[in-house]
Formats: sequence, structure tokens, C-alpha cells
Amino acid sequence: MRTPVAIASSFVVALATLTAQSGPGDRRAKEIFKQLIEINTTDTPAGNVTKAADAVAERLKTAGFPAADVQVLGPDPKKHNVVARLHGSGAKRPLLLLAHLDVVEAKREDWSFDPFAFLEKDGFFYGRGTSDDKAMASILTTNLIRLREEGFRPNRDLILALTADEEGGRFNGVDWLVKNHRTLIDAALAINEGGSGQMKSGRYLINEVQASEKVYQDFRLESRNPGGHSSRPIRDNAIYHLADGLAKLERLDFPTRLSEVTRTYFERMAAFQSDARVAADMRAAAQATPDPQAVARLSSGSSYFNALMRTTCVATRLDGGHANNALPQLASANVNCRILPGEAPETVKQKIEETIADPKITVTFVDKATPSAPSPLTPEVMTAIESTTKAMWPGVIVVPMMGTGATDGLFLRNAGMPAYGVEGIFYEIDDNRAHGRDERVGIRQYFEGLEFQYRLIKALSQ
Repeated sequence: MRTPVAIASSFVVALATLTAQSGPGDRRAKEIFKQLIEINTTDTPAGNVTKAADAVAERLKTAGFPAADVQVLGPDPKKHNVVARLHGSGAKRPLLLLAHLDVVEAKREDWSFDPFAFLEKDGFFYGRGTSDDKAMASILTTNLIRLREEGFRPNRDLILALTADEEGGRFNGVDWLVKNHRTLIDAALAINEGGSGQMKSGRYLINEVQASEKVYQDFRLESRNPGGHSSRPIRDNAIYHLADGLAKLERLDFPTRLSEVTRTYFERMAAFQSDARVAADMRAAAQATPDPQAVARLSSGSSYFNALMRTTCVATRLDGGHANNALPQLASANVNCRILPGEAPETVKQKIEETIADPKITVTFVDKATPSAPSPLTPEVMTAIESTTKAMWPGVIVVPMMGTGATDGLFLRNAGMPAYGVEGIFYEIDDNRAHGRDERVGIRQYFEGLEFQYRLIKALSQ
């Protein structure tokens, strides 16, 4: 007898064979994907996001979108966004389709090949941005063109926004659009990056929906001293003060706190654990009062599980001294914190100061954090995602999750537009190459994501 997993695997193979065929839409998606990968959109002198935005705008206008419905704009000449609209009946407020065009820096000497040359090899598409986030950008663009060509009349406007500066300063992308051109992107909800499918050795397990994310906050730790000649050392040393403080911070664990999203994540993920102890600990951690021993085991066994359950802070940069033969007058460190939604950055700062317990170390904010509340798991959104997932991958379950990183979804949530990170592209759970060397996405998985987004957009707009 064939098990549900075997049936699901057979269905996935059959679906992949269908979706990976070289139909007009698939060829267009690949062409757009290749074009975007081969435009350097890093935050470097060689990078230019506007060039990619212009390329997408030209694709849309060539496909018949009126020029008035396609705008390329932004405050920085090299970091423009492209915003396009497919008009619907207006029965509902718009649906925003969001992805970002900028990518993190990639150096040729760090890669096995040119990171800005689109490479198809051994069942994968390689290149900087293939997984973060040009796959999503090309997929959303292709599907908007497809829907227009099909004459699809949505019950709401569909707004495509491909943005700049998500990976960098965040001053020229979604935040800028919200503050300066709110009417262009104002929507009832948004589909964004952040939640991918997870598979293990080719077996599809879960389709994630990022409904919340942690708050990014840097702190500067600093110790100052009059200094002096290194031939006459004293114990009052700025570097030693800072080192002692960082050692204390290393041992700090913030309190455990789970939300609706993270409780649901652990409850559903427990069913996929091969280790019975891990499964039991997930269920125990998801209780209204989490079991402290279960939490401790999960935290020590997985940095990801630990990050889901508590605020984390870690030293990421260190600097000190001014000469080899002089006592240091200044030692400083950057501590990067990822704060749970609803927890005040001021409280985290206070906890760091209490932990260090050294008046000769000052703790100050670096920039201002941008907290955002979780998006509600509304039936309208979750039913559409779950039904689309079930139709494409029987046996795969939808799991809400909290992003331990950060996306532009936080600016939308703060503007009253719930954002849901769901991609429909599956990756090996132990092979995350985003921001890393030889970034890639599976060819089969890319075209499945293309079909998933097409179905999901229709499900949310008819």
C-alpha cells in the first residue's frame, strides 16, 4: 500500500514535470529571472537597482500595461522602485505583491563562478539573488503579466511593488513609499518574501507563512580610559573592561516568550520530528506555560529554536586601541539584538546594562528600532494559502512562523497593512545559501513557486 508521503512525493514529481515545461509563461519567467540576476543591484559603486526597476517597467509596458499604471520612482537615482497596478472591480481593497530588487554584496573571489552571471547547472539556477529575492520578483512580475493577458478581472486591484534598499539602509524602498506615496501601494494586505517551503532530502515537509518578525536593534558598547604607555600597564584597561562585559553578555539568556505564531509553529512542526524527544519538547514548549526543561533542551539543540522563543543579543563587531605601544583609550563593540515583537528595545538595553554591571561601559542605541506587531492569521489569508498548498502538494502542511531576521513587511504592518511572507518555493532545510556563497534555487522548485503564486493571487482576488 502506498503511504500518504509516497503519494505526495509522486504528485510532486508529476507536478514538477508539468510546471517545468517550457511554456510561454515559464520561458518569460526564466528570461526575467536571468535579466534581474545579471543586473548588479548591490549597495556598492557597481550596483544600480534603478536599472533593474527600469527593466521590469519596460517588460510590463511591452506586455500592455499603460504607462500611467507603471511608475519608477525613488529619492536616490540608483535606488528606484517600480510600482505597477492591474485594475480590478474595486469590490475589495487592493492586494500588494511585494519583493525587493536589491541584493547583498557578492565577491567573485568568494564564489565558484561569477555571482552576477545566471547559471543553470545540475538542476539549479545559480546567482546572487536567486533565493533572496529575485526569484520572487520575477515570479510576481510574470504572473501579473499572465493575469493581464488572460483577461483576468480581479475583485481588487493587484499592485506589484519591487523595491530598493531592503538589504541596506531601508531609506529608499518600502519605508519611503509608505511615507511619500502611500496611495500607490495602499492595500488591505500584502504577500511578501520570508516564508519558504522546507524539504528534507527532497521530501516536502512544510510551507511556511511568515506572519511576524523580530525587531532589529544594534547597541554600541563603549569603554574609555585616559590610556598611557604600554610599558607601565594598569588593571584599569578599556579593552579588559569591554572583554569582561562581553563575556557576561555571552551567558545572558532572555526570558522565554511565545506568541500565537510561534506556538502554532511548534505544535505543527512536532509532527515532522524523527526524534520523539524533540517532538515532545516542541509540544511542551507550546503550552500556555512552557515547560522550562523542554525549552532548555530545544534552545541548546538548535539556535533557530532558541531564537524563536526569546530575544537574542550577540557581539558582531569589535574595535579597540590606537597604537601597539599604548594603553587603549577606547574599546567598543557592536551588539546586534533581535527582539521579540511586543518587547521594548529600552527594556533590552536595561537588561544588557544590568548584565554587564560595569559603570565604565556605556550602552547606547545605534539608530532607532522599528518594531511591528504580528499580522493576524485571518481565515481569508490562511484558507487561501492552505487550500493552494494542499492542491499542489498533498501532505504538506502550512506553518505560521516568526522571522528571526527582518523584511520590509514591518513597514507595511506599522502602516496598517498586514504582510504575509509566503513564497511557495521549497529549499533543503540544511542548505540555506541566502546571503552566502553560490546562492541557488532549484529549477523545479522555482517553477512550482511560479504556479503557486499564480493560484494564490487568484484565490485572494476572486
